[in-house]
Amino acid sequence: MELFVAKESIVREIWGKGDTILFIFAGASAEFALNRAVDWLYFTGRLPADPLGRLFSTVNYARQIVFSEKEGAFSAIDKITAIHSAVESSRGGKIPGWAYRDVLFMLIGYSISSFEVLERKLSHIEKEEVFNVFYRVGERMGLNGLPTSYKEWLVMRAEHLEQDLVKSDFTIDLYKQYKKHLGPVRFKLLIEGQILVVPQKVNELLELGKFSLLTPVLGIYKITRLVKLDWFLKSVILPKEYKAEIKQLDVI
Repeated sequence: MELFVAKESIVREIWGKGDTILFIFAGASAEFALNRAVDWLYFTGRLPADPLGRLFSTVNYARQIVFSEKEGAFSAIDKITAIHSAVESSRGGKIPGWAYRDVLFMLIGYSISSFEVLERKLSHIEKEEVFNVFYRVGERMGLNGLPTSYKEWLVMRAEHLEQDLVKSDFTIDLYKQYKKHLGPVRFKLLIEGQILVVPQKVNELLELGKFSLLTPVLGIYKITRLVKLDWFLKSVILPKEYKAEIKQLDVI
């Protein structure tokens, strides 16, 4: 049975740890809010109505892709494509191709930055592996104009950050929804996590700040993982109605 992502791949290690996933989506939640195509996320109303539910839904799709055999991963990718096609049909327009690329770019970028914040620096070969996995996702989706190497991705990623991000009314509203659903304390934790993983351009547009209050406590958190208390801290970070989903975040 051929796996979509090899068992020894760094991508499985990244997406198999709940705390890394939470940082990935902290970063993505910031950049989503700035994307020039964010109005598409508002069209169905699901994102502003339940941002945490969308987080766990996206995690489940990513898991199916990363931890499935090849055909199962293709099936998950095809389902994502079909969902977006249905939204396009309902709205009577096409989601811009660059918007799809930007989402893939986020997954690549935040997979790398989140792992490096919580674990260690990745080698160039490991970064290439992260890129290659999501490149194959984009290829299966039939996306055009994808970079073909990690080096090329770095150039296109920099261009995207300069051209495709803007602080808009959608940005302001989405952050209000984050705060509403998380509460003030958890919302503050979200902001502090975003500071650690987002690119400088994203930080500047959102005015997040240069120093994260989480930096001094990361060492302590890593110790809690050794004694298996990190699940408790995750339950503090996320609302109790997501208790079951929180316990399922860790695969390895």
